[in-house]
Amino acid sequence: MSFNADKVMALAGKNLQGLPYQQLAESLNELLQEGMHGICFSPYVEGQQPGDTLTEEQVRRRLEIIRPYTNWVRSFSCTDGNELIPIIAKELGMKTLVGAWLGKDDEINQKEIEGLIKLAKEGHVDIAAVGNEVMYRKDLTEDQLLEFIDRVKKELPKTPIGYVDAYYEFENKPRITDACDVILANCYPYWEGCALDYSLLYIKDMYHRAVRAGKGKKVIITETGWPSQGTPLYGAVPSDENFMKYFINIQSWSKLESVDVFYFSSFDESWKVGAEGDVGAYWGIWDKDEKLKY
Repeated sequence: MSFNADKVMALAGKNLQGLPYQQLAESLNELLQEGMHGICFSPYVEGQQPGDTLTEEQVRRRLEIIRPYTNWVRSFSCTDGNELIPIIAKELGMKTLVGAWLGKDDEINQKEIEGLIKLAKEGHVDIAAVGNEVMYRKDLTEDQLLEFIDRVKKELPKTPIGYVDAYYEFENKPRITDACDVILANCYPYWEGCALDYSLLYIKDMYHRAVRAGKGKKVIITETGWPSQGTPLYGAVPSDENFMKYFINIQSWSKLESVDVFYFSSFDESWKVGAEGDVGAYWGIWDKDEKLKY
């Protein structure tokens, strides 16, 4: 039996143990230069948070920064200036996964859905996401979410429609899985306390569980990442080195096995500490001042 480096990489990731900081940074930058499938767009600058209105200038500036490194960009809302993201992204030659943010406020939900439909009819949407982790947060009932998905599908018969949630929700909610054209799965070994050394094996299991639940439908990993600073979660330890190792393994695996991944996230955003604790501010490839971290 002969040694096959590709098979070893496919199973457990590259051997990054003991590599010095500078060598990890070089590997990360090489992969960035090769280009990612997709990235989750972080639009909020220091002092802003969701609900604040984005300006065209900040959206364009940040999209220009990430444009050389990604084919796709993912946005999360269709109101408060977020609707500018897919418009400018398409202008800059990127493909778009555009989300309508759904929550407990029906008035906002209606505006989000109307905004998503309008953007798609104008040609700015390659994949439409009706909601993000709504089942996980329990903001809507399953029936309410299915009504929104059905409405968007009827309005946009030529646009692939999906719903974004944790990978296991597609096992637990088969009606929602059946309603989706494409399965949009968030997969975070970090948030399940997985140690970095086992994280690639862990996310592969997450991905394949979503694949089995999808019964032949395309599965896209719509979020995955690792924080560069903050408090450990069980065996999951935030650090610059672990951030770089995770990025290198995820990007290498996604290329090797042709898995579409939207990396989370583009820029650090300080507002996220409110929902996620201190790690919330440190998921970006770029820092809050729009400088590459490594």
